[in-house]
Amino acid sequence: MSSIENALKGLQNFFENTIKTHGADPKGVDWKDEASQHLRFEQLMKIHKDAAQPFTILDFGCGYGALVKYLQMQGYQFTYTGYDMTPAVVEAATKVFHDMPNCHFTTDLSSIAPQDYVIGSGLFNMKFADTPEDEWYRHMLNTIDTMWGLCTTGLAFNSLTSYSDPEYMRADLYYPDPTQIFDYCKRNLSKQVALLHDYGIYDFTILVRR
Repeated sequence: MSSIENALKGLQNFFENTIKTHGADPKGVDWKDEASQHLRFEQLMKIHKDAAQPFTILDFGCGYGALVKYLQMQGYQFTYTGYDMTPAVVEAATKVFHDMPNCHFTTDLSSIAPQDYVIGSGLFNMKFADTPEDEWYRHMLNTIDTMWGLCTTGLAFNSLTSYSDPEYMRADLYYPDPTQIFDYCKRNLSKQVALLHDYGIYDFTILVRR
């Protein structure tokens, strides 16, 4: 088993435990709190320029579906698909949003048709200390390519940043250079790429438009 396969299996086990311990709550997916989640969602949803226009969206690594609540709060008209590799997390999300016919959750990526937008929040943050950074970087780019292939209008994702204060950086987390990720997207995905790094927390957001 490769180091990436080991890391992904470790992440699946980690999130199975956190969701069982904390339930459908920010701590259930290892987020600090709902306020920081919503701040990140605000940046990610800048990919959608016309708030009055209905859209379809794939939440890649959806956790318990916190993005759904945010989209509702903002008054968006949307059809939502949540994908996560952890069955216990998808089960929790399905229970929370069982009465919403415009929401669907799955662990089967191959079953998902292309959507207007693909969103990924916190996908790349945790890699475990023994996962080589160069391998996690390639995993990040491969995942970005997969997400890009599933969107017809735009892609938005975030990551921790290499500009974080060194004394607070952890060996089990991944802090890529945002300019390097921007450059990859600009050269390989689209000419329409934005880098957001001005919203007060130690991560960045990339928006890529068709």
